[in-house]
Amino acid sequence: MVLNYIWIGFFIIGFLVALIKLIFFGDVDVFPAMLDSTFDMSRTGFEISLYLTGVMSLWLGFMKIGEKGGMLAILARLVAPFFTRLFPGIPKNHPAMGSIVMNFSANLIGLDNAATPLGLKAMKEMQELNKNKDTATNAQIMFLVLNTSGLTIVPLTIMIDRSLLEIPAANPTDVFIPLLIATFFSTITGLIVVSLYQKIRFDRVVLAYLGGATALIAGIIYIFLNLPPEQVGPVSKVFSSIIIFSLIISFFTLAIKKKLNLYSVFIEGAKEGFETSIKIIPYLVGILVAIGVFRASGTLDIIIEGMRFVFAATGMDTRFVDALPTALMKPLSGSGARGMNIEIMNTFGADSFIGRLSSIFRGATETTFYIIAVYFGSVNIRNSRYAITAGLLADLAGIIAAIFVGYLFFG
Repeated sequence: MVLNYIWIGFFIIGFLVALIKLIFFGDVDVFPAMLDSTFDMSRTGFEISLYLTGVMSLWLGFMKIGEKGGMLAILARLVAPFFTRLFPGIPKNHPAMGSIVMNFSANLIGLDNAATPLGLKAMKEMQELNKNKDTATNAQIMFLVLNTSGLTIVPLTIMIDRSLLEIPAANPTDVFIPLLIATFFSTITGLIVVSLYQKIRFDRVVLAYLGGATALIAGIIYIFLNLPPEQVGPVSKVFSSIIIFSLIISFFTLAIKKKLNLYSVFIEGAKEGFETSIKIIPYLVGILVAIGVFRASGTLDIIIEGMRFVFAATGMDTRFVDALPTALMKPLSGSGARGMNIEIMNTFGADSFIGRLSSIFRGATETTFYIIAVYFGSVNIRNSRYAITAGLLADLAGIIAAIFVGYLFFG
């Protein structure tokens, strides 16, 4: 129901703002721009779905090999003590646990294209346990919010974009550590908020795993801080590639030991990926068109200027406000946030405080509405309960943390 109200709100608020701009300010371009955005975003939604069809077919094919070969079960057992407490509604050794582990692993190393199909597979498997098919379960909400918190160890696309500008960043990887810190706070906040909703207790096991994760993040930060700046990007890319290909080969090795026909198993999983991607199209087109109307109406610009006025009235340094469009756009549209980030870096400079903070904002938040539309839409869930609230609170924590670390490192 919340997503329904938000979807309608994008259209109505956008229309009212555009009407005011037309009547009182004589802006005759705003309504044509809004109309054009409906066509542009509907095409974008279809193109994304079409692209996902191939990616999902590939990765769900690999996942099927991992599932039947037994690798997903092994991975699930490694984190079972932690995940069984976060996802008490999922039975022990259920296939969904392996898919959840793989999805989080892909997200951590910045492989968004691999993470999405793995996440959709996990959502589908959790839906099999759902007694009320149109309402999200606690497990599905926990999974989705942890996805929207955006924890990424290797933000490859952001570092690449910073290196490909007309005037590239002197050190495209200089946002790596601040971004990692900001996303960590975002993820912890999402986990705590959902745990409060679901009354999940943080016992010794949960605290031990969280402590271990914190130590791992700290170790990665230490390693990359001690690398020469020019090596951070290449090392990150090699690190990510080795991990994912090692997993694929491990899938193959266990499946061969079980004497499975790998190609047939792959095709079986690829067919599931194709079917799932077709279901996504209406949901994705719907949410992207609403976002496009909201943005084209100029509502987002008004919100930014209003925030600048409020922060200035409190005597705060308002430099960070110029980078906020990226932060506010990211929950609505990943491509929109990327475009906003690139535009800000071209305008203010990639190595400026605003350019760097914009990059941190882009990585510290996630495409909350996109993820909700795609993940819940793939299994026909219409009642998202408190998923949007928890996801946006995680995004807010990421934005606040990004501001603090931005000033700390670059202010």
